[in-house]
Amino acid sequence: MATTTTVATAEFEEQAGFISPTLGQRLGVEFIGTFWLVLGGCGSAVLAAAFPQVGIGLLGVSLAFGLTVLTMAFAFGHISGGHFNPAVTVGLWLAGRQGPKFVLPYLVVQVLGATAGAGVLYLIASGSPTYQLATNGLAANGYGASSPGHFALGAAFITEVVMTMFFLFIILGATDRRAAKGFGPLAIGLALTLIHLISIPVTNTSVNPARSTGPALFVGGQALGQLWLFWVAPLVGAALAGLTYRFLTGASGLETIAAQGQRISQATTSIGDVTSSRPAQQDRT
Repeated sequence: MATTTTVATAEFEEQAGFISPTLGQRLGVEFIGTFWLVLGGCGSAVLAAAFPQVGIGLLGVSLAFGLTVLTMAFAFGHISGGHFNPAVTVGLWLAGRQGPKFVLPYLVVQVLGATAGAGVLYLIASGSPTYQLATNGLAANGYGASSPGHFALGAAFITEVVMTMFFLFIILGATDRRAAKGFGPLAIGLALTLIHLISIPVTNTSVNPARSTGPALFVGGQALGQLWLFWVAPLVGAALAGLTYRFLTGASGLETIAAQGQRISQATTSIGDVTSSRPAQQDRT
């Protein structure tokens, strides 16, 4: 039955002019999307946040991070699902929205994309005679003395777990088959903006292990020493959301439409499925 369904879907896509993305294409856009997130988000913090007289400040940086995800989700969500974040990939996998075969490759290219984005940002920033890596950094994440508000480890851990958990809830909800179609990337981008508005003072906001890794590799020192937190906490938050979403939203089948919405074969699988006219992909192997 599964083979028949796959063949029928492939024939339908071919007749409609659709071509299923290859693994290389998926990985390529995940690299580009994560690159853009770091360059756009961290770049706004390093280059524009405190620019004399017209700096964009915390609000502008928060919006920049949200806009990077929003734009890349619309641009490439229909190719790779628009994750650009290891925590999102893991959370969607645990929720049954993403096949396990994609998890490790996605994580690798996301980290590579974030590192490349941080590298390009450093090249741009170092063009200013007033920029010094040790002083100005690359918007790395941290706690304690490395926290913008000097928040302690416990506060930083709770913040990253809770913010990532809600980010995944929003992603899963916005891409649920029962949700309004076409608005997923907008809701997700605005959610990331809100998350940054809340948590920049605490950790400089991660909720994305790749985003934390790229700048930390260049800054080194304490940023690299504290990087573990920005892998552990976001992954914990993502796992909590991924494992509980279907139960919180009606998977038990008490309501007919809720039960249908949570059937793995019928659930919207990714951001891309709500931004594209192509058939929902069933690639969860």
